[in-house]
Amino acid sequence: MALRMKWHLGKATPELGWEPVPARLRAYVDDSPALDTRAGVLVWEPRRIVPVYAVPEDDLLLAVEPTDPQPEPPDLAAFPPMLGPDSFEPHTTPGTVVDLAAGDRRLERAGFRPDDPDLAGLVVVDFAAFDRWQAEDEELVGHPHDPFKRIDVLACHRPVEVSLDGTVLGSSTNALLLLETHLPVRYYLPHDDVALDLLVPTETRTTCAYKGHASYFSTADGQPEGRDIGWTYREPLHDALRVQAHVAFWNERVDIRVDGELQRRPVTPWSTPAEQASADAERLEFG
Repeated sequence: MALRMKWHLGKATPELGWEPVPARLRAYVDDSPALDTRAGVLVWEPRRIVPVYAVPEDDLLLAVEPTDPQPEPPDLAAFPPMLGPDSFEPHTTPGTVVDLAAGDRRLERAGFRPDDPDLAGLVVVDFAAFDRWQAEDEELVGHPHDPFKRIDVLACHRPVEVSLDGTVLGSSTNALLLLETHLPVRYYLPHDDVALDLLVPTETRTTCAYKGHASYFSTADGQPEGRDIGWTYREPLHDALRVQAHVAFWNERVDIRVDGELQRRPVTPWSTPAEQASADAERLEFG
């Protein structure tokens, strides 16, 4: 039977993985340098699909002290098969959790020394614990960049229609298709082709390492209850500059028709728990 590459490459592996980072990495705490390295490494702990940075301990401008007491080893049976970038813990490979001390500020449990000999001398660090990151002289946001992931933005003049329960939220022959590794196609419609009067801004804000900071909308009547329905990038990063002044909608939560054909609603970590439970965990579309 032929191998479906999306599912093969999109799986979190059971092994510890690593890859050298060719760029200089710097991070700051309270505007003071906290690390500066030309020997950084990307680390994928088992069951993690998004990598984290590890740096030589000598390149950390912080004190490294083992956390006391050490956290109990996690019960991995209580966690899903794939862990996203939402939190630095739990760690899924043997090692020592450490605190990072920067002057009067202590970054508790913000580091991890893996026991693996290939990563000897390295400290895995919590991206979110630092105030600012740079790769060379470019700012990084969200989480480390994965060299095996990419974004394409393609112009599409086929008719694209977005609706919810029969109400059309947007319709365009000038959509942009954003193709991002492991994720469903996202259809971005120009503001002028979206029924913005049917949408209201919410307080939700998210950060994508490749696209930037997103602001969200729900429908004016609040349906589906308590759930955002779409988003926009007001100041997108370089990879997604073309989607500025466009709105995308959750494929998981609306009906999208392309060329009049209804598209399948994908099952992803942003689907409802019931929808996720009905799908094979390895078939979740996840980035």
